[in-house]
Amino acid sequence: MKILHTSDWHIGRTFHGHSTLEHLRVVLAAMVAEVRERGIDVVVVAGDIFDSSMPSAEAFAVLSGALRDLRGAGVQVVMTSGNHDSATRLGFQSEWATLSGIHIITRPEQHLEPVLIDDEYGPVAFYGIPYLEPSIFRTRHPGEDLRTHEQVLGFVMNQVRSDVAARQVRSVVLSHCFASGVAASNEATDVERDITSGGLNLVPASVFDGPDYVALGHIHGRSVITDRVRYSGAPLHYSFGEANKPRGGWLVELDAGGVDTVEWLDLPVPRRLTVLTGDLDELVGSERYGEFENDWVAAVLTDRVRPMDAMRRLQDRFPFAAMLEYRPAVVAEAGAATYRERIEKKTDDQIVAGFLELVRNGVGPTDFEAALVAEVIAEQAAKEASA
Repeated sequence: MKILHTSDWHIGRTFHGHSTLEHLRVVLAAMVAEVRERGIDVVVVAGDIFDSSMPSAEAFAVLSGALRDLRGAGVQVVMTSGNHDSATRLGFQSEWATLSGIHIITRPEQHLEPVLIDDEYGPVAFYGIPYLEPSIFRTRHPGEDLRTHEQVLGFVMNQVRSDVAARQVRSVVLSHCFASGVAASNEATDVERDITSGGLNLVPASVFDGPDYVALGHIHGRSVITDRVRYSGAPLHYSFGEANKPRGGWLVELDAGGVDTVEWLDLPVPRRLTVLTGDLDELVGSERYGEFENDWVAAVLTDRVRPMDAMRRLQDRFPFAAMLEYRPAVVAEAGAATYRERIEKKTDDQIVAGFLELVRNGVGPTDFEAALVAEVIAEQAAKEASA
């Protein structure tokens, strides 16, 4: 059996105010093509199907189209809800979708209702664990200590292991969480909403002992926790912090004894993310930046003086410039002297020049500015003398 592990589609997510739906359609179409070409049997999606608990009609249309095309390619789909999803909305009519080979797992108790899919060696049990909030899940089991994600998933996985043992089948688990081996503070980006509190919700990889393969979601970059416990990451880049992370999924092949091979399957990146650093005139004028004109661009400006109208000028050259940071290459050192000490025995024009140097990171007035300041000071002195 060939399984494609994906996660975190985040349908409806915007990128710095721009819709990503068309780009996601491109990636999902490529996924369908890979399914056909490689003879993939099952696609799993480990949570965060939508980006919002109230997805738009267009977001639903993207999901419906992707599922229709995947089924048309002959693959079955198993997906679970994540912390971004509304379990109720995502799971609406899931009972009927199951009849057509689309298995949408959103109810807490469904982890004990595995999806059984046969291959030449017999059945494989897919255990979908929807995102389980401890404060809600523990009300279903008042006799258990279920305060953290580790305790909740430990409790659930004990039940899964017992069910696997009773059925004597190969097994795949889907879960949406922060697993140990991934540093939440380093790997999570600004679009991975924090589901940790003081580290209490990190889940040790040992919690997932037992199944042949564990398909994890929530981290947007691919990651290997163990040979059989992995994150696939998201199909699109959703922040510049993800710029260097490949996009795709894990292609897992099971034989009679469990996992035979796991390989990475690249999916296209419809528009690259690029971070450019330099002064504004260089970025908008140099030919060497021409290859980035169709990228999403984050610009780090190093000009000594903050340029005026910088984003407009950037977008004239890079239409998809989305973020701007000012980080001057030269920064004036702040002295320890007080303001009064610094201006003592200085003339008015010297005080103004010093102020300009301070706010311009060491760049003083131009000749025109110096002349203008001198003229204004002279006029003021004349007024005071005649008063």
